[in-house]
Amino acid sequence: MDWAWIERNVENITALTGQHAAWSFIAVAAGLILALPVGYLVFRAGRSAGIWLAVVGLLYAVPSIALFVAMPVFLGTGILDPLNVIGALAVYSFALLVRSVRDGFAGVDPTVRQAAVAMGYGGARRVLGVELPLALPVIFAGLRVATVSTISLVSVGAVIGNGALGQLFDRGFAAGFMTPIAVGILIILVMALLADLSILALQRVLLPWFGLGDRTGRKKLAKRLAVVRR
Repeated sequence: MDWAWIERNVENITALTGQHAAWSFIAVAAGLILALPVGYLVFRAGRSAGIWLAVVGLLYAVPSIALFVAMPVFLGTGILDPLNVIGALAVYSFALLVRSVRDGFAGVDPTVRQAAVAMGYGGARRVLGVELPLALPVIFAGLRVATVSTISLVSVGAVIGNGALGQLFDRGFAAGFMTPIAVGILIILVMALLADLSILALQRVLLPWFGLGDRTGRKKLAKRLAVVRR
């Protein structure tokens, strides 16, 4: 490890780290926003849900390099535009999260859903106020996987000149110099760990407030609805 090189390039490394984190966050956020309604619709599809999940799953099978190169066709951007990388990563996040959203809604206790309907909850109110909170544990689990995966995949964008910390890999391989490669790998690992821990902490903060994160919470909700119904 060449510490002198790190000291000389600390500003550039910091800038690339911020870029890497920002692109990852935007891509995952966009994927989640799109996956929530689509995942619910897939859940509502009933028996055909498996077919739709298979179709969405195919998106994740598209090679990343090919998707990066193809994104300008859909976004109308230049080949070197950072939006190509962010857009491609959003597609991958979406493909991962749709299944988690669908599984989360599928795991909601039917009796709770029926109690909400009996209470007079309309469709949107029931979904947002009852079903979504109950689906959150599964959605959060998928979000953790999608986030770590996205943080790792950002570096692949270096093949088109926009890989954030992946640029350190390019420099290292081109010069036969291992320090930039080691620094890039270490920062990405730490970033993925911190992101995962942050999502886990957010989950623990949100779910106790909802009181719906486990079977006990679900039973409490059912009892609450039953009492109000009387």
